[in-house]
Amino acid sequence: MAIVRGAAQGARLQSGDTIVECTSGSTGTSLASVGVASGYRCLLVASDAFSAEKLAHMRALGADLELLRSDNKKITVELVTALIETSRQLSQKPGHFWADQFNNADVLTGYADLGHEIWAQTDGRIDAFVQGVGTGGSLRGTAEALRLHDPAIRIVAVEPAESPVLSGGAPGGNLIEGIGMGYVVPLWKPGLADEIVAVSAGEAMAMARRLAREEGLFGGASAGRTA
Repeated sequence: MAIVRGAAQGARLQSGDTIVECTSGSTGTSLASVGVASGYRCLLVASDAFSAEKLAHMRALGADLELLRSDNKKITVELVTALIETSRQLSQKPGHFWADQFNNADVLTGYADLGHEIWAQTDGRIDAFVQGVGTGGSLRGTAEALRLHDPAIRIVAVEPAESPVLSGGAPGGNLIEGIGMGYVVPLWKPGLADEIVAVSAGEAMAMARRLAREEGLFGGASAGRTA
């Protein structure tokens, strides 16, 4: 919503335009839901590396999808680069707007609202915030807002053990959708996180199932990775 509102207010997005973005599912689902309901078309660039359920969800909300083939379902820096470049090229057509979530600062405004909401709903009883890093927008926007309330809140960033670039390691193929782009993303703010934790896909999937069994929380592997 922050992306769509910011673009409309800045006259970058006109009535009837098409919103273009690459996505593993979360941002695409949100853009389709908000964009289509607001009178825009959505053209989303995704991949066969992402779950069929997410692709079907985006289509059900009214988005058109362009799919890129992956290397055995692995999320690699090559795939991420291709997704971004394809969406950029498609956005060059008249009447098309590129959401560009990797560089769009409007993302931070939306996640700042989430940070204030977390503070309010916990009545300020929060010691730490843990978030996986994909574009970096969710960690940065939420963390910066939380620290306006309490600078002592501990911020923990989570990345794939198979591609621990934020920790200074080498990029690699990652099987968990939504985080681990294989390079240091533009919205990443060095020094913001107190700790960077690398978690393997196996650990993430095991924790996702444990959350379902023990807590009744049905989340994906990216949620398991941060838990």
